[in-house]
Amino acid sequence: MIKPAASLLKMDKLKNFLIDMDGVLVSGNTLIPGAERFIQRLRQRGAKFLLLTNNPRHTPRDLAFKLQNIGLDIDSTNIFNSAMATAHFLQAQRPGGTAFVIGESGLTSALHDAGYIITEHHPDYVVLGETLNYSFDQLSKAVQLILAGSRFIATNPDATGPTESGIVPACGAMAALIEKATGTAPFFIGKPNPLMMRSAMNYLGVHSEDTFMVGDRMDTDMIAGVQSGLGTILVLSGVTKLENVNRFPYRPNYIVNSVADIEP
Repeated sequence: MIKPAASLLKMDKLKNFLIDMDGVLVSGNTLIPGAERFIQRLRQRGAKFLLLTNNPRHTPRDLAFKLQNIGLDIDSTNIFNSAMATAHFLQAQRPGGTAFVIGESGLTSALHDAGYIITEHHPDYVVLGETLNYSFDQLSKAVQLILAGSRFIATNPDATGPTESGIVPACGAMAALIEKATGTAPFFIGKPNPLMMRSAMNYLGVHSEDTFMVGDRMDTDMIAGVQSGLGTILVLSGVTKLENVNRFPYRPNYIVNSVADIEP
């Protein structure tokens, strides 16, 4: 059933929540109205929740500090990003392996924590993440290593990302460049890959039957929730407009204007 966008969504029993950040809780460096009250209600109800983001640039501690500075009281243990999911995947696939990494501290820290060595010398994997300073030398090295046999992993498929100066190329765009040069497609870890969702639920210790995905994008958040067996709540405070929902072959369980309209 699709709830009208203007209605208040009240949960009939306690649920857990995976919550996208951009367009859901924050817009740039500004809190979306009602976001702080929504998080407070989750805590009051005793609901388990994670902020789930495809952006691997920042460590959970750095991201929590940023959110706290704009008025959202979030602990680092309530944040799960594609860098963490990538590290969990590699640790499970090849414990104690090696990787050549293009990315920032959020990604390198997660891989180090998983016991990985970061090196340019015959690495098991080339891992592409997000950075505001992609260099031709790094991309060329990644191409050479993949052609020499390293496996190609990318943290997330987002082709572009927002910055204060406007839209910039992101991991998905850089991955396409490397794929074109090598003929090797990357394995993307982040949303909408259900692997990201399962990793987050394992981290939180919850089951899909009792968990909702809250997001603002049909093409990542909602399809990830649908493919993972979660309930889905689309908020209209981000990129998706109500009139665009019918363009997709799948639909969210509920649609609300913002998280302010969710009563957990």
